[in-house]
Amino acid sequence: MAAKVSPTNEQRQGPPGGESTATVLVALGANALIAVAKGVAAVITGSAAMAAETAHSVADTVNEVFLLTALRSSARPADREHPLGYGRARYFWALVAAGSIFVTGALYSAFEGVQALTSPSHELENPLVSYVVLAVAFLLEGSSLLKGLKQTRGEARANRQGFREFLRTSDDPTATTVVFEDSAALIGLLLAGAGTALHQATGSGVYDGVASLCIALLLALIALRLGRTNMRLLTGVQADPRLQRAVLVQLGDEPEVDAVVDLLTVQLGTDQVLVCARLDLVDTLTGAQVEQAAVRIGRRVRERFPDVAEVFLEPVPEDDAEVRERVRARYGSELAQRIVDEAAHGLPGARPS
Repeated sequence: MAAKVSPTNEQRQGPPGGESTATVLVALGANALIAVAKGVAAVITGSAAMAAETAHSVADTVNEVFLLTALRSSARPADREHPLGYGRARYFWALVAAGSIFVTGALYSAFEGVQALTSPSHELENPLVSYVVLAVAFLLEGSSLLKGLKQTRGEARANRQGFREFLRTSDDPTATTVVFEDSAALIGLLLAGAGTALHQATGSGVYDGVASLCIALLLALIALRLGRTNMRLLTGVQADPRLQRAVLVQLGDEPEVDAVVDLLTVQLGTDQVLVCARLDLVDTLTGAQVEQAAVRIGRRVRERFPDVAEVFLEPVPEDDAEVRERVRARYGSELAQRIVDEAAHGLPGARPS
């Protein structure tokens, strides 16, 4: 597999997060309009499924606000209080959005479903209103989903990944959150439509309640999926393994480096990676040459891999027992040795994980 080498800074088009911002804004506008329409339909028809879908759209609208906050907060430059930047703020607000889906959407939908199942059945009023609103909502949600899919598929191609793999490993939670939200929204609309139709045909509110409970379960699963993704990103996950391998080989190819003893990468934010490496340098280098080599090597890594925000290099002897033991504790003895071999010889090997 080819190493992930990001486009250079000159090749990047537009401000950071520009496409994600457009995707979120489209979703925000669509969800706000849909939430109002569904709320009106729920009041007119008395449908529990429409009430659940109203809560769904309200949750999605609030989530887009959280995601816009995430984009803005994470773009702040590094300062004294946050010397490595605010990149992880994007993950925090995306995690809050996942919680909002569960609290505002799933719990309220479950409440509506239980209430419909335990209350005396009632006739739907003007069910045609529900069908019209659901059809319009389907078109709007579909348009928002297409925008999110266009961005995520483009990013997946740029990263040389499959679409599913990109959704699972992406370091940008904004566009992927929109894709999951809008996909769930389309499924929720179909469930609400089915519940309304069966209620109308049979006169039994059981189908309305079951539809609401299915919508609640759907939202809970989406919230869990998004929550796990953002928790992973918040807890100091390593960079893309392909980027890690490419950096490893790059360091091993430097003429001043005898061996890469250890390599740590941490995802600081979307397209922001911290690289820390322990290097066994050539013994004949003077102190001044070591300093110059460290500056030059760090600069080369940042130039070749624009996702790398900071590089920290530490010269250590390859046979230092304490350092080697820490590497073995992290990766295991066999993998630790293969990491060194890959850096020394440029061979494809195992990926630290």
